[in-house]
Amino acid sequence: MEDGKNEPGAADFYYGECEMRRHDKDGTSLAERALLTAYWALSGYGLRALRALGWLLGALTVTIAALMLWGLPAETPKPQFIGHWAGPDLALVDDAATPVNPSGPWRERLSTERFEKSLRVVINSVVFRSSGQDLTTTGTYIEMASRLTEPVLLGLAVLAVRSRVKR
Repeated sequence: MEDGKNEPGAADFYYGECEMRRHDKDGTSLAERALLTAYWALSGYGLRALRALGWLLGALTVTIAALMLWGLPAETPKPQFIGHWAGPDLALVDDAATPVNPSGPWRERLSTERFEKSLRVVINSVVFRSSGQDLTTTGTYIEMASRLTEPVLLGLAVLAVRSRVKR
């Protein structure tokens, strides 16, 4: 099918082959079946663009909400530089406050300002890989998890769109 430039037909055969391997309990190991199930659920074996984009949008939404609620500090730490005169050299020490976890009702944490900061952190994490935003400890772990999962989902979406456009 691929040699005859029948890419839609080849994609159908590929989908069917993966489905048979996913449902084969005798010839396929449990780990391989689990991996195929995840691949099917996330992107339809790299052939379903909307499924992959839906998962990416859902992951972005969850990450933004988590950063708004627990990841951004209550107040933005302001760096303070303290200078020490030691002979001919001047030493500057950054004495910035440690980010403080937000507290209070959720309504106060779900503001447009915090949404904008969270959106910036998430987009930078997925696409550019550096946010530059001071985050709480929880926020740092949320950002690390998003740096691991969301680029994978973005890659699956690109793969699915590429295969769709190629046909």
